[in-house]
Amino acid sequence: MADNLPSEFDVIVIGTGLPESIIAAACSRSGQRVLHLDSRSYYGGNWASFSFSGLLSWLKEYQENSDIVNESPAWQEQIFENEDSIALSRKDKTIQHVEVFCYASQDLHEDVEEAGALQKNHASVTSANPTEGAHSAYLPSEHESCTVSCEMPTEKTPKSDLENSLEINDVEATREKEKHCDDKTCVKSVSEEETSENVLTAEDTSLQSKKNRITYSQIVKEGRRFNIDLVSKLLYSRGLLIDLLIKSNVSRYAEFKNITRILALRDGRVEQVPCSRADVFNSKQLTMVEKRMLMKFLTFCMEYEKHPDEYKAYEETTFSEYLKTQKLTPNLQYFVLHSIAMTSETASNTIDGLKATKNFLHCLGRYGNTPFLFPLYGQGELPQCFCRMCAVFGGIYCLRHSVQCLVVDKESRKCKAIIDQFGQRIISKHFLVEDSYFSENICSHVQYRQISRSVLITDRSVLKADSDQQISILTVPAEETGTFAVRVIELCSSTMTCMKGTYLVHLTCTSSKTAREDLEPIVQKLFTPYTETEIENEENEKPRLLWALYFNMRDSSDVSRNSYNDLPSNVYVCSGPDCGLGNDNAVKLAETLFQQVCPNEDFCPPPPNPEDVIIDGDSLQSEVSESSFIPEANSETPKESTSLGNPEGSSQ
Repeated sequence: MADNLPSEFDVIVIGTGLPESIIAAACSRSGQRVLHLDSRSYYGGNWASFSFSGLLSWLKEYQENSDIVNESPAWQEQIFENEDSIALSRKDKTIQHVEVFCYASQDLHEDVEEAGALQKNHASVTSANPTEGAHSAYLPSEHESCTVSCEMPTEKTPKSDLENSLEINDVEATREKEKHCDDKTCVKSVSEEETSENVLTAEDTSLQSKKNRITYSQIVKEGRRFNIDLVSKLLYSRGLLIDLLIKSNVSRYAEFKNITRILALRDGRVEQVPCSRADVFNSKQLTMVEKRMLMKFLTFCMEYEKHPDEYKAYEETTFSEYLKTQKLTPNLQYFVLHSIAMTSETASNTIDGLKATKNFLHCLGRYGNTPFLFPLYGQGELPQCFCRMCAVFGGIYCLRHSVQCLVVDKESRKCKAIIDQFGQRIISKHFLVEDSYFSENICSHVQYRQISRSVLITDRSVLKADSDQQISILTVPAEETGTFAVRVIELCSSTMTCMKGTYLVHLTCTSSKTAREDLEPIVQKLFTPYTETEIENEENEKPRLLWALYFNMRDSSDVSRNSYNDLPSNVYVCSGPDCGLGNDNAVKLAETLFQQVCPNEDFCPPPPNPEDVIIDGDSLQSEVSESSFIPEANSETPKESTSLGNPEGSSQ
């Protein structure tokens, strides 16, 4: 509780996003006394993941647009004559233009059991009819937050470690039960089939189809199976974040899955892109000549620096123009540009494109046949992993604990303390504050970019495969001037982010308009709304859309410190999520700020091995058999997950 908080720390961190959590862990590991605060009731800020009901509660909070906690009017009295104060914002204005659409049928005869459910046929759930939806959707002004208005609990439901543990066991038990059930009911002798009098009629088939239909009530009831990320990212297998997770041993707090497919959208069709050597030679899309062309070009990209004559003349041109000069068919140019380099016709020059291609190829094969990993239970696990490391080394955490102001010494112009919601003054040497906590007075000259985001729940994958447990990434290039490429990440239930029988799809791009205006054309290309008329056509090629969320998120990653007004030199700004695919910006920012706080300290060094720590009188411990230190396998980990410490043993 606040009354028991120490009155002095070395570092105070405000906000629990990924950069703040990494910095807090690094400072705590280096011996600094760290206080880590967040006015929210959950870890991660805009990097968080929510269950379905937790997401609805999060939407409700933005719809109300109210203060997170009641402000104490007495804090101004604690500012002395030789001090100034910097009041922090009481409202989070990083999310705008929120729109929710429910396309799944809403069975009025079913009871919605999961807390936080949207009321059936409530006005906030837009009609599944696309034409009606266009009229009923409401876009708020810049100063409004959300269109959702319904009764939901204010408390969010991100999962605790215990809940995660219980849920894994529950998932495994469910899988075993379903497997047993399938084996028991589906295996039937020929004689039984012949003598069976219960022949399925067309009407029975229709009833069975309706039974298998996914309703909104089912989504709500299975809401804890969902872990929905506010920001959609992947981890490059040789990226800065993976290296940091391994180096600091924070990777022991998380498990990962390989991205199984890289897709491309050409002429309205979704295709799988061959990227590894095995994929190229096994591909049926490419001719033998194209396979040789592609392998030759990719081999060159791996060591392009050694052959400057090959690209020097094209340094000032776009990567797209450079590809046209190579011996590549239009088909191969498209794959390399959009699915391997993951850029667009105008976004990258030749050098940037070659670097991106080399980075992609460099990451292949470390943990699987694609360069990417995804954390089980969603991206929101990563900030919590670093928070756990910080706590292990003595950091103190307080959620639902807001800061009223920063206290600045007039003479030195340095920040000396904070005053929290209880009026307690807490002294510190360094202060790290997430951008969203600053008031409009501080940010009046800041020009923010915006990220357009959409989260979809669908009934099947955008590209059918032998296995329904595919994790895919698809880049849809921009079609009009002034718009941006859209990144699509499709997650299956084995990632522990959605219920069985559904897929969770994330769309992301740099904003040019509202999120819905930016992303709805892509959604319409890839999916069809889940309506009663479509249900009858079971052979429909496109996956059906059950539920959709659109919102714009602030991108503060490119803001210069000089843009903020009158910040003391010992107050450091941590930015929110950027629009990029990886997490390199967050790691670079965290390391840069850490070096300013602790100039001569190692950034997140490995923790000491407990076996190497010898306490007086305990020297006999070193003689204990090594076998006693071998941990048991974690039976709760879903099958085929990846352990970062053992690339060779990872699943493909």
